[in-house]
Amino acid sequence: MGFLSDRLARVKPSPTIAMTTRAAELRAAGRDIIGLSAGEPDFDTPEHIREAAKSAIDQGHTRYTAVDGTPALKRAIAAKFARENGLDYTPSQVTVGSGGKHILYNALVATLNEGDEVIIPAPYWVSYPDMVLLAGGVPVIVECGIGDGFRLTPQALADAITPKTKWLILNSPSNPSGAGYDRAQMQALTEVLLDHPQVWVLSDDIYEHLVFDGFEFVTPAQVEPRLKDRVLTMNGVSKAYAMTGWRIGYGAGPEVLIRAMAKLQSQSTSNPSSISQYAAEAALEGPQDYIADSRAVFQRRRDLVVAGLNACPGIDCPVPQGAFYVYPSIAGLIGRTSAGGARIDSDEAFANALLDEEGVAVVFGAAFGLSPHFRISYATSDEQLHDAMARIRRLCEGCN
Repeated sequence: MGFLSDRLARVKPSPTIAMTTRAAELRAAGRDIIGLSAGEPDFDTPEHIREAAKSAIDQGHTRYTAVDGTPALKRAIAAKFARENGLDYTPSQVTVGSGGKHILYNALVATLNEGDEVIIPAPYWVSYPDMVLLAGGVPVIVECGIGDGFRLTPQALADAITPKTKWLILNSPSNPSGAGYDRAQMQALTEVLLDHPQVWVLSDDIYEHLVFDGFEFVTPAQVEPRLKDRVLTMNGVSKAYAMTGWRIGYGAGPEVLIRAMAKLQSQSTSNPSSISQYAAEAALEGPQDYIADSRAVFQRRRDLVVAGLNACPGIDCPVPQGAFYVYPSIAGLIGRTSAGGARIDSDEAFANALLDEEGVAVVFGAAFGLSPHFRISYATSDEQLHDAMARIRRLCEGCN
């Protein structure tokens, strides 16, 4: 009998963290490395949010809270959903966890039985399939290629649903592609779901506020109210307010699900950080001008990166609707050899050659379930991005 759990053997370490760690090690060894693998804003958390956290400490709010969120934060979250998404949730339909990933994991563990299927459009955030596996479920991967704008089509969704399907995970705008579903596209998916009442929807809206060119964000329960009783709408403060390290995510859905998630959380992590909860309350209820300012910076960076990549021979980079990622194709480089002698026979080989020869850290597309692509996070300075684009172009031009 082995010591480690068989369930743990089903999953692999996060490739994004692995690449970020390798880049950090090379930098520590003296290499000039540009890291474009980590998905977090490079801005400081807004001052009023930081001040709210300091005040919470000074006022002694450093003890346990309710297991899945303070009543005040739950009220602020319910008000956010009403104000920004037209969704009516009571505080009892809201749960708070230690980051968005925590909310997703709680929902899956609380609901999946062995063999239950979860539909995951690819490219996907690297953690989705492994969380499903840890919960005993079966990830059903549906490839959504560049020709479909990296979006799930209604027909592909219908074809993937079986009697064992319990969840569909939707992420709009998407990590890694930045692709978003407009109202008509989302409505078409919800029409399919109405015909399959056993399928719940886990809507990962963490990049809601990072949308460009006038793109209108919508979420499934907003577009089709008849689905609301089987949708978990997940969000958080990490991306919109540059609060990745504060670890606060939240979700809203039917009370039966929220109670089950709270029961699980009570026997695992218990409450999120009390200080972070007070900070999150300030984020949701305080000034929102920070969001528009950061969105403008990210759109400028997106345009810089898309133009730079499309100037590289062998790379085709679509223009994303949101988030802070691009997901270019390297189909034109497969089978070629870099100037340093690396055979580019996969997107992983490309990413390794780029790091080894040019000192640019990206994440290979196979990690997100769709090749041959790679992901760049452009949540870094314009100066670094200009330098990175020049290095990537040099690698591509040196391939033969």
